[in-house]
Amino acid sequence: MNLPVDPSLALPFPTPDEMAQHETFMRVALREAARGEEKGDIPVGAVIVHQGKIIGKAHNQRELLQDPTAHAEILAITQAASALGSWRLLDTVLYVTLEPCAMCAGAIVLARIPLLVIGARDPKTGACGSLFNIVQDDRLNHRVKLVPEVLQAECSEMLSAFFRAKRKPGAGPALPGTRPVPPLPL
Repeated sequence: MNLPVDPSLALPFPTPDEMAQHETFMRVALREAARGEEKGDIPVGAVIVHQGKIIGKAHNQRELLQDPTAHAEILAITQAASALGSWRLLDTVLYVTLEPCAMCAGAIVLARIPLLVIGARDPKTGACGSLFNIVQDDRLNHRVKLVPEVLQAECSEMLSAFFRAKRKPGAGPALPGTRPVPPLPL
């Protein structure tokens, strides 16, 4: 289910120059996601840009840190706040390869990030238009503008390939510390 986007927060289709910039930074987020995958975590990457400069970038580290809050977005927000010396991340853009979950969407709102660029939608846990739309909820004191599906095919394929590999018979646990997924009956 895709929830309606608040029309007042809908952006016009990005210009070719804006789209090229979005794609450039999304590719950095994809490289971060690949770093997480190399460490056995779900490949999600996030990059925060302020005035054309990267001030935070991270990948999922839940398995590495054994911390359920160690999502790429949360880690990148922490880095960016440190870089700016403020928890208010005004005039920033967050690029993330997978639509943020409810926890991350809440953190994005609390950090006052004005623009979110998403790679792949997440119909199961996405909280930026798929399952919920926390970042544009008019009951909150801050709403985020969205640019969805930038490099969507690349972002989706990275995640799909990761889960295909984890579900192969004999691949071991789906993720470190979890049980193997039994093969589906044919």
